[in-house]
Amino acid sequence: MNIFDELKARGLIFQTTDEKTLKKALTEESVSFYVGYDPTADSLHLGNLVLILTMKRLQEAGHKPYALVGGATGLIGDPSFKDDERSLQTKETVLNWSRKIKSQLERFLNFDSGDNKAEMTNNYIWFENLSFIDFLRDVGKHFTINYMISKESVKKRMETGISYTEFAYQIMQGYDFYELNQRHNVTLQLGGSDQWGNMTAGTELLRRKADQSGHVITLPLITDSAGKKFGKSEGNAIWLDAEKTSPYEMYQFWLNVDDADAVKMLKIFTFLSLDEIAHIEKEFIQAPHQRLAQKTLAKEVVTLVHGSAAFEKSVKITEVLFGGGDLRQLDAASIITGFGNDVARYQAQTNEDMTLIELLVNSGIVQSKRQAREDVANGAIYINGERIQDLEYVLSDNDKIDNQLTVIRRGKKKNTIITYEN
Repeated sequence: MNIFDELKARGLIFQTTDEKTLKKALTEESVSFYVGYDPTADSLHLGNLVLILTMKRLQEAGHKPYALVGGATGLIGDPSFKDDERSLQTKETVLNWSRKIKSQLERFLNFDSGDNKAEMTNNYIWFENLSFIDFLRDVGKHFTINYMISKESVKKRMETGISYTEFAYQIMQGYDFYELNQRHNVTLQLGGSDQWGNMTAGTELLRRKADQSGHVITLPLITDSAGKKFGKSEGNAIWLDAEKTSPYEMYQFWLNVDDADAVKMLKIFTFLSLDEIAHIEKEFIQAPHQRLAQKTLAKEVVTLVHGSAAFEKSVKITEVLFGGGDLRQLDAASIITGFGNDVARYQAQTNEDMTLIELLVNSGIVQSKRQAREDVANGAIYINGERIQDLEYVLSDNDKIDNQLTVIRRGKKKNTIITYEN
């Protein structure tokens, strides 16, 4: 299967400018292509990962990727992203975010060797010293107002208002395509389906200013079976930066993907062959309760983004926290991350000399000393995963994980994190 047909089979092609010509080029030639990433945060997220992995697929098929960090366009704001104006950041902030994005992209693409090694560039290079007059004369004259306001991203903002800053964004993105074509013979741009208007501004500028043809592929907006934007929960993105979204949190995200979405996401987010995915799908349909598709997703994506050690640690955290293991196998940070905000917390004094019975009552785990004694005697109380049935038990420093916390469990599921204050 050629790369174009494989992208279609994986559900990664939404729109193209000229499918027949583009398929022929991707099959018979080495095509230089680019994807733009505006630095609107200090990390990329799962939505960006779809494009990153598509770049990787194309590179492995022999095509040359250019990753364009929008150091200039990131200062402006793209009207297609939301319904109001973007908060403008300082140049220093945007340049710092650009550097972080570059370091993340380098984890996925081959920048080191081969004729089609990836290249990183920043549109701040050609916009920094371009005067407003020169931009209007050399670029702006090729776009009519009628053409610009016909773009869907602009039309939906006309009623509520759009600044000239964001209105001009499409011309800037179009100029990116022109510059990359002139400098590096880039003839293909990839982007999300919401970028179609901005991207075709680039093919239009190439045609008018350089008398050359360019191509565009848009990827579909990734949504779950309910139509909600994939990779976000209550407005919180799943970040590629481990400091913003831990490998364990990413692992849990994939492990809890809805059955209706799991196989679709295997095609999009993993490098398993379509035959392998078909085999997994067959087993998954026969025994959905075993969650083979979700477990495979979690393993493949976490390993791809954070490495095999991070995946194995995520599995260990899961097994210990939810399999009744010895919590002392984990560090305090892993326990806090694993439980998240779903467990009760109680702060005790570091030097407080409390029996287990007193702690159970003071922390609110039980309502009375009588209930506490019954629970301990009946084997319903665990300290860091170990059952304690000693009615006179007094907590010591040995019960403090990393000298920071103790986990008390009542029964099978009710956990409370005890932290300590000096």
